Amino acid sequence: MTEAPTATAPHPHDHGPACAHDHEHDHGHGHDHGHDHGHAHDHGHGHGHAHAHGGHGHVHAPADFGRAFAVGIVLNTAFVGVEVAFGLWANSMALVADAGHNLSDVLALIVAWLAARAAKRPPSARFTYGFAGSSILAALFNAVFLMLALGALALEAVQRLLAPEPVSGATMIWVAAIGIAVNGFTAWLFAGGSKGDLNIRGAYLHMLTDALISVGVVLAGLAVAATGWARIDPVVSLIVVAIVVWGTWGLLRESMALSVAAVPAAIDPAEVRAALAARPGVVDLHDLHVWAMSTTEVALTAHLVMPAGHPGDAFLAETTEMLEHRFDIGHATLQIETAGGGWCRLEPDAVL
Repeated sequence: MTEAPTATAPHPHDHGPACAHDHEHDHGHGHDHGHDHGHAHDHGHGHGHAHAHGGHGHVHAPADFGRAFAVGIVLNTAFVGVEVAFGLWANSMALVADAGHNLSDVLALIVAWLAARAAKRPPSARFTYGFAGSSILAALFNAVFLMLALGALALEAVQRLLAPEPVSGATMIWVAAIGIAVNGFTAWLFAGGSKGDLNIRGAYLHMLTDALISVGVVLAGLAVAATGWARIDPVVSLIVVAIVVWGTWGLLRESMALSVAAVPAAIDPAEVRAALAARPGVVDLHDLHVWAMSTTEVALTAHLVMPAGHPGDAFLAETTEMLEHRFDIGHATLQIETAGGGWCRLEPDAVL
């Protein structure tokens, strides 16, 4: 689970006069609940908490995705059995390869479903963010697992290309046609959340890719039936592998980036910095960090230098609301420093 970065500017409560400036910790949290309102709380010890709720926040997966996962898992498990049986009977490497990929998709759906359920669990004393980060791990697992499966399928296809065996074109065609229907329908179930959730996007891409692969197998079956050339089957398998690798690379790259607390690809950190610097009263800012808490939630921490003094809770509410509406950053923690440009940094070996 990603944790908020440690502030490099010390708090006067901890270090006394070591740094001649005052700063207060202000926490703004934005959440999408379909309505707008702000709450300000003063705890009397230099820490202000502002919570901004906007109607243009994160794109969350709808509640009925649990049913989509269940239906997708059942349909694809049944189809894997059918495809393996007829692939072996027809001696079709393309069908067996497609079945292997469909089996990996069943596992991918199970992992994505478990992660989606875990992400809904409430925070605890030890897991203060809850288990939202499990969705990032699920997306990364699915991408890596798929790449490994594709390597095995490519090796088998190359071997079959070097030593071709006769295949049944007619069987390839009608079994793969069933695959188009099964995978296409399952992909449609996840289409609604494919843009706002990397975990759901992984499930969607798996299913959509499988539908396209099945189209390729149908074309290979037609070509085999028309020409009798057995090498068409492994050639199509290699083409399928190349297509899936191309489609999975983006998922792998993005999930790896999020797993090491990179700024989500949809957010430009320079624009975030400029937006905070443009807030009234802000003369400087530092220690800006933006990272993904999950595949749908983004967090931010920053130190804002405001020599005129603490701006009040209204400023915090407006700033966090701006971050949520413009950048989909729903968990913002802002530290106000009132010493102008005179803030100091700890030495690298200093202990907070």
